[in-house]
Amino acid sequence: MDLSLDVLKFLLPELLITHFNLTTHKVQGKDLHLYFEEKKAIPDEFSKGLIISHGFHKETTIEDFPLRGKTVLLHIKRRRWLNKETQQVVQRDWDLVAQGTRMTVEFAVFLKALSQY
Repeated sequence: MDLSLDVLKFLLPELLITHFNLTTHKVQGKDLHLYFEEKKAIPDEFSKGLIISHGFHKETTIEDFPLRGKTVLLHIKRRRWLNKETQQVVQRDWDLVAQGTRMTVEFAVFLKALSQY
């Protein structure tokens, strides 16, 4: 199965496609697993200091809208950045996961709207 980035732009949150690279994917039974790593581009909010990539946080798995009867699981690895001047580890503040869930914000809002009917 070849997943084109152009097709994924229509299916996944724009933030994910813009700031993360799809590293691999696999289908296991009724689950589609998509693996993403944050791009190695220094965040604008940290560009004033001497910042270097400092590895990744533990992978987070969240659920997104199902596709063709498959549960879509997004495996996301966010970067850590080291400020060489302060020795402080910094990171971007992503709003990918709905509070109190393991779902994308859009999917959680959709399910909440459905439950109100």
